[in-house]
Amino acid sequence: MAPRRTSTLWRTQNFLHRTTGIERLIVRSGLNPSDVVYDIGAGAGVLTALLARRVARVIAIEKDEALSRQLRRRFADQPNVTIRHADFMEYRLPRAPYKVVANPPFDITAALVAKLTGAVMPPDDVLLALQKEAANRYCGRPRETLASLLLAPFFEASIVHRFRRDDFVPTPGVDVVMLRLRKRGPPLVAHQHRRLYRDFVVAGFTAWRPSIGLAFERRFGPRVTQRLLAAVQLDRDRRPSGVPFATWLRLFEIFSHLPPAMRGRVAGAGVRLARQQGRLEKQHRTRAPRDDLIGPLRRQPHEIADAFDNALAREDAGERSRPWVVGRTNELADRHFAAVR
Repeated sequence: MAPRRTSTLWRTQNFLHRTTGIERLIVRSGLNPSDVVYDIGAGAGVLTALLARRVARVIAIEKDEALSRQLRRRFADQPNVTIRHADFMEYRLPRAPYKVVANPPFDITAALVAKLTGAVMPPDDVLLALQKEAANRYCGRPRETLASLLLAPFFEASIVHRFRRDDFVPTPGVDVVMLRLRKRGPPLVAHQHRRLYRDFVVAGFTAWRPSIGLAFERRFGPRVTQRLLAAVQLDRDRRPSGVPFATWLRLFEIFSHLPPAMRGRVAGAGVRLARQQGRLEKQHRTRAPRDDLIGPLRRQPHEIADAFDNALAREDAGERSRPWVVGRTNELADRHFAAVR
């Protein structure tokens, strides 16, 4: 007897098998007959079929070879559906306008959102079925997160649908919602300032200090910190997560006009964070192995062992504070704050 071939199916995806509410959501989503839409982790093609009835072209991307073959057979007679057997995380994104509607594996959430929103040509609109905890992070609920602050200048995040757990097979052990990311036009932070904004927010949010005042003092010193916070009437004892996005945006607007030496104090913060996040290994056990889904479902998912990991990596604890030349820099900063008053 031939040995059973090991499936390459990812182990944290829950397949949609009921379209309760999804059809109405797609109708209300503003998809146009001329749109090109990507379905990431297409699975059995439930979303693909709904999308194919409303848009010009659907590109369904599925990593598993067996499911890709099934998708090709199912949509063989629909010329506006293209099936790609590929890992989306290695897939080259288009340079023409497109949208994304997908129910991706939970364990690629952060990497997927980063790939889409950081692309040279990001999608105009994104609808993703995600764990509720993950979606709340991107929306800044109940308080701001690093993820929400980095996303907000460029995309408007909102939760537009709440699934029932039995909408999926196997039944997930967590609540699932549909997150919408609508690209802002124009963005609230200019493209040339995108890296500086990221470094500024990362430096203030991940400094492992209990308050925004202490976090900024580590970078800018007490004098500049006092003037920066006073300019936006912000309590120095407020936690970084308790500072609304609009205030962060105003802080950055003022900071971006400070002397280059002062702006340089946050340089590289985003890169260091990304490097550290790359070393983190997350284990997701939200469901039973997907090998059992090729035929009839034979067992239910294991108990959730790990909730969505929303702990943010911080900068290396062993990083030493660099010496800063504060004299001339603070003098120039003083002139700037005098001007904004």
